Amino acid sequence: MSFNHKTIEELHDLLVSKEISARELTQASIADIKAREEAVGSFITISEEEALAQADAIDAKGIDKDNIMSGIPLAVKDNISTKGILTTAASKILYNYKPVFDATAISKAYEKDMIVIGKTNMDEFAMGGSTETSYFKKTKNAWDHSKVPGGSSGGSATAVASGQVRLSLGSDTGGSIRQPAAFNGIVGLKPTYGRISRFGLIAFGSSLDQIGPLSLTVRENAQLLNVIAGPDSKDSTSAPVGIEDFTSKIGHDIKGMKIALPKEYLGQGIDPQIKENILAAAKQFEKLGAIVEEVSLPHSKYGVAVYYIIASSEASSNLQRFDGIRYGFRAEDAKSLEDIYVKTRSQGFGDEVKRRIMLGTFSLSSGYYDAYFKKAGRVRTLIIQDFDKVFADYDVIMGPTTPSPAFGLDTLNHDPVSMYLADLLTIPVNLAGLPGISIPSGFVDGLPVGLQLIGPKYSENRIYQVASAFEASTDYHKQEPIIFGGDK
Repeated sequence: MSFNHKTIEELHDLLVSKEISARELTQASIADIKAREEAVGSFITISEEEALAQADAIDAKGIDKDNIMSGIPLAVKDNISTKGILTTAASKILYNYKPVFDATAISKAYEKDMIVIGKTNMDEFAMGGSTETSYFKKTKNAWDHSKVPGGSSGGSATAVASGQVRLSLGSDTGGSIRQPAAFNGIVGLKPTYGRISRFGLIAFGSSLDQIGPLSLTVRENAQLLNVIAGPDSKDSTSAPVGIEDFTSKIGHDIKGMKIALPKEYLGQGIDPQIKENILAAAKQFEKLGAIVEEVSLPHSKYGVAVYYIIASSEASSNLQRFDGIRYGFRAEDAKSLEDIYVKTRSQGFGDEVKRRIMLGTFSLSSGYYDAYFKKAGRVRTLIIQDFDKVFADYDVIMGPTTPSPAFGLDTLNHDPVSMYLADLLTIPVNLAGLPGISIPSGFVDGLPVGLQLIGPKYSENRIYQVASAFEASTDYHKQEPIIFGGDK
């Protein structure tokens, strides 16, 4: 029996009433994963033995009726550390790495008796926008298997969209949660930088990375954020802000709220049908009583260039630790220490990772630091100031999540610049450290479209309020791909 059409609250009621056990739910989820896995390729590792052992322990202890996540399965992106469970970051260089510690987000999930059911596929070291740079496999879009799922959290998105799990964790450095959420017609949140501990997240861009939840509905997204959010002494970038109930404003109306629509988000490079979809969403917000007005974010056009200098520079530093000495892959034909370093990294990293390491190293090198990295930091400040000016007068910003619907497999992965430009609408949010969410807003040629909502720092409650109002007034989130039992 499958339980994948039931919400977290419905599953909780079944577990509390003992109509099902945590083991039975876990077994059903594993069956759903295996039934769909060949079609979409969401997972690198299915942790069946570990998950069932967790479920048995939870059943023995008893489901906590006051803890909605007790006994609920969770899929986890494979760059988030899970003790004793393979954590590869989708790279050959970590093909056999089993961590000896859990990421803080995973520890928090375990504290709430959630069950880690497997590790999802991704772009190698989260560097990519299509989940095609993984060493292990290519993930496919849940709606159309000839299209990409987005990236880098493509496996986490398709696992939810295809009905393998209700909830998953991803990470977002430049759009890696929101873009695959948009491409697969689900909800994905990039929280405020510092809202969730980065301890145990394999670092890509340390000033940009954030772990975040993916789900089928806005409420379930907020429920998972409730589990993983909060300050952490193990992460110096963790924000010392109090934990709040992120579901508290869901269902509240949005009458009188001011929503900004940046003209740059509907300009050059945006698919005309995507633009039409977002303008229709703006009219829907107005029907709900909100005020939608056009604004300008003039420096957003520099976001992609700034991001790829900063992110690549941070990556070139962060990835120095993967050298074949202590763990992971080591080149067999190395004859000296220098050989180990050079050959292990040459053979262990994929082309995109090596490209970004070289770009970052160049940007940080003597004679180029001021011209590139330092200047990028200054323009980043201008982008932050643009957002600050808008948020002085508006509650949230709306726009498309992506400039186009999901593109075809093997179409952009040979053209790095075109792939990078696909992130032009999500990148500024990371540069500014803001929270942003993608929610379903319709379809173009049978493929899902994502609406992005952006708020000031620590305004996740407000974003969820606006997102849930839109969700409640539409039925896009109820549409399902064929693989999940739908007709699209």
